[in-house]
Amino acid sequence: MAEGVKVLSGPNMLKLVENMIDPELQIQPNGVDLTLMAVEKIVDSGSVDFDNSDRRISKSVRLFFDEDDWIMLESGAYKVIFNEIVTIPLDYMAIAFPRSSLLRCGATIETAVWDAGYRGRSEALLLVMNPAGLRLKRDARILQMVFLKLQDEVREDEAYKGIYQFENE
Repeated sequence: MAEGVKVLSGPNMLKLVENMIDPELQIQPNGVDLTLMAVEKIVDSGSVDFDNSDRRISKSVRLFFDEDDWIMLESGAYKVIFNEIVTIPLDYMAIAFPRSSLLRCGATIETAVWDAGYRGRSEALLLVMNPAGLRLKRDARILQMVFLKLQDEVREDEAYKGIYQFENE
């Protein structure tokens, strides 16, 4: 890791992640596990441009868990929505990685950077590459978020203010 980079660890993560199901289980030595609230199938194309003036997010359709809280996913691309609400202070950023069990099942998660100043219920792209599919249980721990301390705090006027920000749910 680069000189001066610091990773937030242990109980310090409690102030950054709300709605954890079981903090004792979810807080890892170097990050916090996010859990599965919902899965949506991406059903059409989207558009991405330079200044977001022509941006159009792909539509998705919510899929449902069975009576035992399992969902069977075929190979493909899905949007996953996490239970937890994340708040990134102005002196931090976050990155995330799939849990190794997910990788061993032939699936992965792609995420973007969580910028300083972001607050919200995060989403990610789940890619199921296993031709036999993947079963997921509601509230499964599928992603580990890592918080990195910035050398300099981001000014309030430069903090994340995008369309995915929310103040209260």
